[in-house]
Amino acid sequence: MGYPKDFLTTRAVIKHGVYAVIPPEGRVINVVPGFEGFSITILASPKLGASFVQYIAKASPGAKTTRKFGGNGIETFVYFLDGEGELTVSVGEEEFILKQGGYVYAPPEQGMAIKNQSKGTMRVLLYKQRYVPIEGYEARTVCGNANNIQERIYEDMANVFIKDLLPTDLGFDFNMHILSFEPDGSHPFVETHVQEHGAYLTSGQGMYLLGEDWVQVKKEDYIWFGPFTQQGVYATGRERLTYIYSKDFNRDSEL
Repeated sequence: MGYPKDFLTTRAVIKHGVYAVIPPEGRVINVVPGFEGFSITILASPKLGASFVQYIAKASPGAKTTRKFGGNGIETFVYFLDGEGELTVSVGEEEFILKQGGYVYAPPEQGMAIKNQSKGTMRVLLYKQRYVPIEGYEARTVCGNANNIQERIYEDMANVFIKDLLPTDLGFDFNMHILSFEPDGSHPFVETHVQEHGAYLTSGQGMYLLGEDWVQVKKEDYIWFGPFTQQGVYATGRERLTYIYSKDFNRDSEL
């Protein structure tokens, strides 16, 4: 990497328990046992205030997990963000081949195995959290591709669009969505809610209200939103502002 060319600066903003904006420039590679051939960065964890753990990783040819990702009450999700090749994901006896935009959810009793048996190199988003069961319902394995999902208009606004990647029945306690804003698009109001999010920006730029701060964000930034943090965005660039984000739902708050 070499010596710095100027004063050390960063766009990162970290407010523990409230929100965080983590641009790509300041990320470091973490050693995560069980991931062989992956260059992996932990983006969010309970040390930040999150109730989940989220990662971004580059999977080189031959990369593989050497232990199950998830299981024993931990549900997991993998998303093929970009790159070349195919990603093989196994959940129990099922095997799925993912291309760009592909994803797999593994329920908490299963976990998943991940392999890059192709010649390409791709980036993947990984997510895990402890499953909250509810009597009479259970989660199930899901595989899909975001490129095959029809987006729908969000909150009656013709310049904002959303895709749901996972089912919404009570067997699932979180979802993954893709939200897109056309230039000059925005949220319909400033949201303040119990749910938290982990969002990875895949295109565009904008001004995001996070708590009491307006923060510039752009493609490749990661944002963590804590519970009850005020939030809303204006898309400010010449292209769509798009991000994939997690949302916990379908459960009551515990005392």
